[in-house]
Amino acid sequence: MEEDPIPAVARTPRARWIEAGLAALANGGPDAVRVEALAADLGVTKGGFYGYFDGRPALLNEMLDEWERRCTQEVLTLVEAAGGDATTRIRRAGQLTFSEEIHRIDLAVRAWARHDDAVAERLRRIDTERMDFLREMFGSFITDPDEVEARSILAFTLAIGRHFIAFDHPGRTRMETVRLAGEFLLSAPGDHPAGA
Repeated sequence: MEEDPIPAVARTPRARWIEAGLAALANGGPDAVRVEALAADLGVTKGGFYGYFDGRPALLNEMLDEWERRCTQEVLTLVEAAGGDATTRIRRAGQLTFSEEIHRIDLAVRAWARHDDAVAERLRRIDTERMDFLREMFGSFITDPDEVEARSILAFTLAIGRHFIAFDHPGRTRMETVRLAGEFLLSAPGDHPAGA
């Protein structure tokens, strides 16, 4: 009589460890990214982790790779594929880059970069790539290089900083006011967006 074979236990995919790490980072910063806690969240033992990663630093690095891929490379690819004029591309890039999920991770990486030089250097490189995109887009309909630079930094600052500002605006919600500010930045020189 043959014995029933023992079924193979499927390993938790590498991507799930990275995703769990990004969620922990967004919720509690890099100190919250602990192998034991991630294993508990995934409902697995931590042994499987070491089949993919040489240790916690390797996971942290791959998490940053994934963040960079999502917030920069993937966004620029999607924006280019969809086409449109410069303002349409800027809007689309902003919507994709600063969706709630990505924005929470982005803010956590920014906080982390204040205490880690390697993360700060990566953030600087990525932010420069984002600014270069904005400069190119604004430069397609604005000729003054100072205005291109000013609009680029203001648009980027608005996208990142909108969650840090608490204010009341008579007759509008906070998000309506943020959208209005964005429309001012995207308007052609001398034009004013509707509703201003």
